[in-house]
Amino acid sequence: MKPMLQAVNVIKKYRLGSQVVSVLNGISLEVFPGEVVAILGTSGCGKTTFLNIAAGLERPTRGDIYINGHALNKISEKNMAVFRRRYIGFVFQLYNLIPSLTALENAVLPLIFEGVPAQVREKKGRELLKAMGLGDRLRHKPNELSGGQRQRISLARAMVNNPRIIFADEPTGNLDSRTTGEILQLLISSVRERSQTLLMVTHDTEVAAYGDRIVEMVDGRIVQERKVVPLTVDSRGGSLCPPV
Repeated sequence: MKPMLQAVNVIKKYRLGSQVVSVLNGISLEVFPGEVVAILGTSGCGKTTFLNIAAGLERPTRGDIYINGHALNKISEKNMAVFRRRYIGFVFQLYNLIPSLTALENAVLPLIFEGVPAQVREKKGRELLKAMGLGDRLRHKPNELSGGQRQRISLARAMVNNPRIIFADEPTGNLDSRTTGEILQLLISSVRERSQTLLMVTHDTEVAAYGDRIVEMVDGRIVQERKVVPLTVDSRGGSLCPPV
């Protein structure tokens, strides 16, 4: 099976004044179709930088990223936005919703950029938000919703164009433990149902355990990879716990 995502010796350096700071020091990783992979590491280890590079939001200093066989370094900046809309969904920690738009309008933004007719995109947005438990919140704006509800809109927006791969940057970093479990279950189940691939970064070992595989990063390097048994949510207390 060919990987959906392949990183080959990815290096990222930033110049700060007269100094050069190395953030990624030769990351190589393969993520296969339908796989859920969690990148685990403390703040500053380079995991978000790698996620942004893998999603085409940043360019590496050296190395290559392939998504479904397409070399990102061969795609021009002009065409990268089009590529991301067609192949990639992104879930942000801080939701990145537009305050002046409703839940439905935020969810269907990628379809607007694709030129999908209003009636078609509204139907698809309604269906997705209903599946996310927001069928009665379509006309609400972000400031009228809880953090968990806003992240559900972010999930819908990431999935509305049916991308091949979804990247999630600390998707539950601002949520309480019960809402964290609900969002993770919703994210994982939605990805499974659509046969999508998910790459998620987190500093939380319990969140990482929702993946099929954990890739641990330290100081810009992968130091360990391991398969895990996914965790479930205790419906009584909302805590993350092993399945029984």
